[in-house]
Amino acid sequence: MHHLLDRLNPEQLAAVKHTEGPLLIMAGAGSGKTRVLTCRIAYLLDQGVAPYRILAITFTNKAAAEMRERVNQMVGAQAKDIWLSTFHAFCAKFLRMEIENLPGYKRNFVIYDSGDSQSVIKSCLKELNLDDKMFAPNATQSAISNAKNLLLDVRDFARQADNFHAEKVGEVYKLYQQKLEAYNALDFDDLLMLTVQLLQQNQTVREKYQNKFQYIMVDEYQDTNRAQYLLIRILAEKHHNLCVVGDADQSIYGWRGADIRNILDFESDYPQAKSIKLEQNYRSTQVILDAANAVIEHNADRKPKSLWTDNQAGETISCYKAQNEQDEAHFIADTMTKLNMVYRRPFGSMAVLYRTNAQSRALETAFNYTGIPYTIVGGVKFYDRKEIRDIMAYLRVIFNPEDTVGLLRIINVPRRGIGDTTIGRLMAYAAENNVPLFDAVSNPDLVPGLKTKAKQELESLAALIFTLLGKAGTLPVKDLINLTMKESGYLAELEKEDTPQAESRIENLKELLTVAKQYVTEGIEDNLENFLSHVALVADIDTAELAEDRATLMTLHSAKGLEFPIVFLTGLEEGIFPHTRTLMNEEELAEERRLCYVGLTRAQQKLYLTYTEERTLYGNTVRFRPSPFLTEIPPNLMDAVTVTGQKASSFGQPARKIMAAPTGTVHSFNAIHSSGIVNSSSAVHSSGAVEWRTGDKAQHPKWGIGTVIQVRGIGENQEVHIAFPNNGVKTLSVKFAPLTKV
Repeated sequence: MHHLLDRLNPEQLAAVKHTEGPLLIMAGAGSGKTRVLTCRIAYLLDQGVAPYRILAITFTNKAAAEMRERVNQMVGAQAKDIWLSTFHAFCAKFLRMEIENLPGYKRNFVIYDSGDSQSVIKSCLKELNLDDKMFAPNATQSAISNAKNLLLDVRDFARQADNFHAEKVGEVYKLYQQKLEAYNALDFDDLLMLTVQLLQQNQTVREKYQNKFQYIMVDEYQDTNRAQYLLIRILAEKHHNLCVVGDADQSIYGWRGADIRNILDFESDYPQAKSIKLEQNYRSTQVILDAANAVIEHNADRKPKSLWTDNQAGETISCYKAQNEQDEAHFIADTMTKLNMVYRRPFGSMAVLYRTNAQSRALETAFNYTGIPYTIVGGVKFYDRKEIRDIMAYLRVIFNPEDTVGLLRIINVPRRGIGDTTIGRLMAYAAENNVPLFDAVSNPDLVPGLKTKAKQELESLAALIFTLLGKAGTLPVKDLINLTMKESGYLAELEKEDTPQAESRIENLKELLTVAKQYVTEGIEDNLENFLSHVALVADIDTAELAEDRATLMTLHSAKGLEFPIVFLTGLEEGIFPHTRTLMNEEELAEERRLCYVGLTRAQQKLYLTYTEERTLYGNTVRFRPSPFLTEIPPNLMDAVTVTGQKASSFGQPARKIMAAPTGTVHSFNAIHSSGIVNSSSAVHSSGAVEWRTGDKAQHPKWGIGTVIQVRGIGENQEVHIAFPNNGVKTLSVKFAPLTKV
């Protein structure tokens, strides 16, 4: 154990050894927080703590698997008894054991992903005769999800509905929950909400788990929502040995319910808490860290922290001003090609990060034209492919025949001649007699109006499900999948089709068998229940195919937790990044700045920033100002890359040549901080020429007249903190904010 501790810096060592009482570890990007958490677990075990008394929670299966592998290497076999998983996986495991303490639920529940949930939402809208344009399924699903993350059940939601639209969404929510209970299904948000409700309502269960978990550790605490916060608070109530690790500067998921106050208020929640900062970065050069520090310092409501490293200072950041998105993409493709051919940098060491998925189109065109191999994180995911969803639906129905969504998916797959009319009669019979749809399918003689051929096909389907159900308890999952594909006729139908598309689907199904085999090697008991939970809880980034020979394209949100030697951060324009909907909201703009900080700190060795004079998105061509985040980076850290002597070319013409890489042809970057580059887009506000002082009165078109309470910087680079009556304190850049002195 001592040789492991010897590799820790003083702050990391202090975090590992502080085991008793609440502990807040403010871990900057690349500061070795995973090493701290794994060493802390190993240290607890070395001190004689039983592994089953340790609960460690993180946000992705990938992070959990990495932590478990490291702990295995440190302590061996006893690591398997540690409760180490994601929030959702913990809740799924907890509910498998305890859900029957909640009325109306059985332990063989299935977990619906967002696609399954939306299918139920659509059926609710249809049943309630609600227009799916006024009540868009996506938006309705999001409203219900947000309610559950705030722990608002159907009655709570109905009580707070204050308009017609909210009342109708409440009706959808009520019917949606009724259907989930009838199908013995939970959505992702139910996993959290029901766990918290059960712990709150059942003293015996609550005390059982409070006694069980003597030490609790939570990674990425800044990303927790209300339900996750309460879950951890309840579990830690007895022993108070709660260690949370996170970075408020990387809180970027407010739009999906994450509450940055959870980490900022930790010391208020636990007054006896110790706080330790991890500021030494092991990932990036000092130039990259200085840029990230400079940007994030413009956020007012944060705990001060400044990253530093023993790594070399590194190259300056290269910034390219493109004419349009094609020029931007072409520059990136040309630079990557040069890095690969001249400097022997593998494409797999390079990543392009962007704010919105729509920005990938021009990049893909450029990469295809220049022959750069790439992968997109967030494209069609493996588990979203039709053939995979079909076979997974079979497995869910085998596990839980009450799963109506799964049954409706497979009832005529492969084709059995069971049409919409037959399905409608089956659904009507099930509703009238208050029985699961599978009861109707397995007893077609009781359903009025069915033709003989339809009855025969339904009986065959029911017999297949019963046969597979009987074998599910003894067969390994891999063999059960294989048997399902063959006995259902699914594989035979694809083989008969004999097309390249069908062959590709067969290959994907073979890959599903590989998943089932690999899942067994992870030390999990090989049964259908565990496999379904494992697949249901896989996140996008867990299945991202990051390869040594392919460049990676991904959104900034998807890049969280990853690192690359070379990063291109694109679309740094006001209205793109920061996103246009955040510009008039200080809290949302602060989150955009944190997102920029995350993007900058993904780079290990070399960072490129790009922005355009104009960009066509969603059919509209718009001219943009450079992002304010660019002006927040000190000019000595950046150089502007130019492509000498040529304008942007179309993709039907020879590609331009980058005259130098990786730094390109450069000149002083003071231009980005002067009116020269800014004026190439649209004019700055006149307030940029005004010198502001504490006590000045300022007028803003949205917030009215306020008082300047703090000033930072000089000239047009000033940043002012202004107190507006009824609107609070706003932090504004005078270069961009529409301010007038009163």
